[in-house]
Amino acid sequence: MDTQRAIPEQIAITVISETHAQLRLSDKACVRVMRESFERQGQLTPIAVYSRDADHWEVIDGFKRLRAARELEWTHVRVREISNEPAAAIASMMALNASSRLTDLEEAWLCRALCREHGLAQHEAGRLLGRHKSWVCRRLLLIEALDERVQIDVRLGLLASRAAVELSQLPRGNQPAAAELAMRRGMTVRQTAQLVHQVLALPTPATRDQWLVDALAQPETVLRPVGLPRRDKTPAEWLLGDIESATRVASRLQVRLRERPLTAFDPRVAVLLGEALGALRPVIARLLDSVAHAAEGKDLRDAIME
Repeated sequence: MDTQRAIPEQIAITVISETHAQLRLSDKACVRVMRESFERQGQLTPIAVYSRDADHWEVIDGFKRLRAARELEWTHVRVREISNEPAAAIASMMALNASSRLTDLEEAWLCRALCREHGLAQHEAGRLLGRHKSWVCRRLLLIEALDERVQIDVRLGLLASRAAVELSQLPRGNQPAAAELAMRRGMTVRQTAQLVHQVLALPTPATRDQWLVDALAQPETVLRPVGLPRRDKTPAEWLLGDIESATRVASRLQVRLRERPLTAFDPRVAVLLGEALGALRPVIARLLDSVAHAAEGKDLRDAIME
């Protein structure tokens, strides 16, 4: 159980740090509005902090307030202590911003901080955040799939957070070029989603790479049909496409199975789902056997298909 020590209502700005500002998106315009509010009315809401050590405090909520106060050259600000446990304090960002809601990326950064930096298991992070561990898993998958350069674009305000979420569906190697394309054209989130769909529809990684290079050279062609000559896919392209599709479907199925047990469904639905999973097991077993043999270079053309 947390034991909090009394702290003065006002503390010196010099003993307050913003280490966790990296978990939030900054907005200079909002800081300017806050500064103008401070000039008219003073500080109405205290800054939420936790104790880093005896003489230093970390901001959890109120980054704009602190920056506005610094711009006004205030020496002290009003604060309130949230917790003396760093992980619990960081998790409180979710509740403190419930009305305005964090973006998906901010939630993902928060989950990564709790699980990767503070070593919490996904179910522990979910408990602190008031979310199921599957929600934490999805946020971690999002942030770990998103190229760091694209995240920097979001932090700098060059790319919308929701557009970055759309771009995370692309292979990491394609994301910076696609982000550059979206920023140059000033694409909306919907247009960015169309771009992602168009790139993913291309048959091979090499084709995607080349199309993005060409599109960057002539960005006005981005939202038009790709215009590649129609041709039949090679056997290798069909095989690669099936492998990629199977990987995506398997990953999605695994998340869905972990997210909700069969017992949570209506009993009749649960029976149908159980039967479907039972029928799937031998199919997957045979597929795994074929994958293992193919990876070893064995010829499966004469293998008996049951």
